Amino acid sequence: MTLPDPAQRPDGPSASARLHPGATQSLVERLFRLREHDTNVRTEILAGVTTFLTMAYIIFVNPSILGDAGVPKDAVFVATCLAAAIGTLIMGFYANYPIAMAPGMGLNAYFAYTVVKGMGLPWQAALGAVFISGCLFLLVTLFRVREAIINGIPKTLRVAITAGIGLFLGIISLKTAGVITGSPATLVTLGNLHQPTTIL
Repeated sequence: MTLPDPAQRPDGPSASARLHPGATQSLVERLFRLREHDTNVRTEILAGVTTFLTMAYIIFVNPSILGDAGVPKDAVFVATCLAAAIGTLIMGFYANYPIAMAPGMGLNAYFAYTVVKGMGLPWQAALGAVFISGCLFLLVTLFRVREAIINGIPKTLRVAITAGIGLFLGIISLKTAGVITGSPATLVTLGNLHQPTTIL
């Protein structure tokens, strides 16, 4: 006795899938073209959660850095979350590119410790300069000058810049936590580990 092929039965799973495709799956496929990029919903969800856990530290570090410059920490906390969420949504839904956007920690440290504390500028004036520079960067990007500049920088130098910013942020975090401190002899020395501090 031969059993009928489920795909040929009107109530079979394959026929049902063909006649009534999942609305969610088709919507996700239409928006992000997952098959075209050789991926699936599970992979993208896992990648999104991993990316969030990797970059979530900025929610606490960014207010700490800008708070040292006098910027209200509560406002920075909210602005950091909103900027990261809006930037990431634009990259996902408009550019269809799997990149998470967030405030740059290296630039924020430069803003706080070099421009505001080092040069003595009020943080409000420094934020005005940041707004102007953002407008200029937008123009540079629209006219594709930014792409030419990036392509003109050797890859080894780009990697070194990234590593240098990471080390710089590491030093700031260790100093804020009290693990290291300043020293007139060696510039940096071990801090008092018996009384650790936190950035919160």
